[in-house]
Amino acid sequence: MNEHEFSKKTIEILREIRKQQPLIHHITNFVVMNSTANVTLAIGASPIMAHAHEEMEAMSAFTSALNLNIGTLTPYWVDSMLMAGKAAGERGIPIILDPVGSGATPLRTEAAKKILAEVPVTVIRGNASEVMSLFTHKEEIKIRGVDSLETVDAVRDGAHRLAKELKKVIAVTGEVDFITNGEKAIEVHNGHPMFGRVTGTGCAATTAISCFCAVEPDLLVATACALGYYGLAGEEAARVSNGPGGFQVALYDALYNLSEETMMERLRIKPVK
Repeated sequence: MNEHEFSKKTIEILREIRKQQPLIHHITNFVVMNSTANVTLAIGASPIMAHAHEEMEAMSAFTSALNLNIGTLTPYWVDSMLMAGKAAGERGIPIILDPVGSGATPLRTEAAKKILAEVPVTVIRGNASEVMSLFTHKEEIKIRGVDSLETVDAVRDGAHRLAKELKKVIAVTGEVDFITNGEKAIEVHNGHPMFGRVTGTGCAATTAISCFCAVEPDLLVATACALGYYGLAGEEAARVSNGPGGFQVALYDALYNLSEETMMERLRIKPVK
């Protein structure tokens, strides 16, 4: 695909989301439950937040994608993710993992690796440090809380190798997003620094990926298109807002209102040669 074709595909997937209104099961963190639910609705899908063990298997019977986010982790929630992930895997629905803060503490790193070992995760979305923490070879990981101190460029080769090793799509988000399945790679050049001034915007990017993967079987393309659309919405939100509070509200509006003409003109999704 070239840049023009990626733009057309983004519009096609977005139309399908709004036609199907897929239900996205989130096991996510307390900080972002409200904002990621709102992002899901603005995109055109439906959110459900549930983590009780008693309903994990039943929940997987009628959802179209599973979003796992380890941002405010407890052992109980790890078990919820494993139960939901195994049930979702049996149905073959996409499972998107956001390893928030992996590399910062042993609990987070070990939980992310346990989920990857026991659940058929299809897409991993993280910042550079989070993705580096999943490498099987030793690397120096630089992370502060849940914020990356690494750059996307520093992790490209490792992400490509890891995607090939795990047979998963890996999206490393930053100033330029890098998405790979181990064979092909795509860059997304949409986005805005204001994302870094509002909590949960990375988690919401993972939500966008979950919505797109719910209706598009090519998960590499779905992930890249989701990040392009989300990044462009951020550009629009920054243009009409005066600070972080206004940006968050404007982001919901932009995700809801972004026109097809604007997407064709300003999406910057490019294959890596």
